[in-house]
Amino acid sequence: MKKTALITGVGGQDGAYLSEFLLSKNYRVIGAEKNSLSTKRWRLKKLGIEKKIIFEKMRIESDADINKVFNKYKIHEVYNLAAQSFVNTSFSTPIKTSNITGLSVIKILEVIKNKDPKIKFYQASSSEMFGNSLSESQSEKTNFDPQSPYAISKLFGHYITRNYRNSYNLFAVSGILFNHESPLRGNEFVTKKIIKGLIKIINNEIKFIELGNIYSKRDWGYAKEYVVQMWKMMQLKKPEDFVIATGKTYSIKDFINESAKYLNLDVKWTGKGNNTKLLNNKNNNVIIKINKKLFRPSEVNYTKGNINKAKKIIKWKPKISFKMLIKIMIDDELKNYDHK
Repeated sequence: MKKTALITGVGGQDGAYLSEFLLSKNYRVIGAEKNSLSTKRWRLKKLGIEKKIIFEKMRIESDADINKVFNKYKIHEVYNLAAQSFVNTSFSTPIKTSNITGLSVIKILEVIKNKDPKIKFYQASSSEMFGNSLSESQSEKTNFDPQSPYAISKLFGHYITRNYRNSYNLFAVSGILFNHESPLRGNEFVTKKIIKGLIKIINNEIKFIELGNIYSKRDWGYAKEYVVQMWKMMQLKKPEDFVIATGKTYSIKDFINESAKYLNLDVKWTGKGNNTKLLNNKNNNVIIKINKKLFRPSEVNYTKGNINKAKKIIKWKPKISFKMLIKIMIDDELKNYDHK
C-alpha cells in the first residue's frame, strides 16, 4: 500500500522540494493549504508536480480544519512545515506568528494522539531558536536563546513536540534546520533580494539595493538536500531530534561578494558601519547601501551548526557548497529573468 504523507506549508520552498522527493518515493502526498490560490503554487508548478498532489484546505490554526483532513485520509506521516516564517514580519505580527508558528503544532499533535498515535510527526524547528548562542557551533544539546517572536514560537513547537513524544510515546521528531536556500526561496529573504537586486542593477532596472546588517553570519545550505534529511529522520526506529546544517558559516557580506564575483561585477567596499557602501568600479556608482530601518529589533549575529549527530545516525553529508549554492540560485534567476 502507498504511504500517505500530509504536508502543511506545501506551497513553500521546503514543502515543494519535500513533495517532489516523496512523490519520487511513491508516496501519496496531501498538501494542506490555507486557501487554494493557484498563485501560491508557483513552486510546485515550477517543479512540474502540482497535478500530482491532492490539495486540501486546512488552516493550521483551525481545529475543525485539521480534524476534517485527518478524518478523510489514512495518514502515515505528517510534515509540519507551515509557519509565518519571515523573522522580520514576526516583530510586527507577533500574535499571528505565535498562533500559526507555535500553537498550531499542539493542535496537530492532539489530533494525532487522539485519532491514531501510530502517525509519525515531523516538526520544522529552526536554528533561530539558538539566538545569540555563546557556543562556537550549535548542536542538539546547545541552550536556546530565541531573539524574535518567530524563534520563540518555533521553540514552543519544538518543546511541545518533544513533550508529546515523551508523554504519549508518539513518533514525533524535530529537525533543527539552519538557513537553507534555493531558487524556490521567497523574494522577501535577503539571499534572493541580493541576487535579484544585483541582476536588476546590471540590467539598469534599479540603481541600488538597501540592506540591514551585512555582518551577521549564517550557516547556509541547499534546501533540496535538507528535505531528504526530514524523511530520513522519519524512517528511524527511534524518534530523535537532529541539527541539519553544513557546519560552515559566512556573512551576508560574503554572500554579496560571492554573488558579485559570479556575475562578473567589479566592485569595492567603502566606508564603515552604517555608512558602508558597495561601489561598482566600472562607473563608481553606489549599488548597495545600508539602511538602519532594515536592522532587526533584536539581531542574531552568528549561527554555525554542529552536525556530528546527523552525520553519524542519518549519514548526513552536505554536497552543495556555499559557492555552488550561489551559482545554482543565480543561474536559475538568470534563466527565468524576463528582461523588459
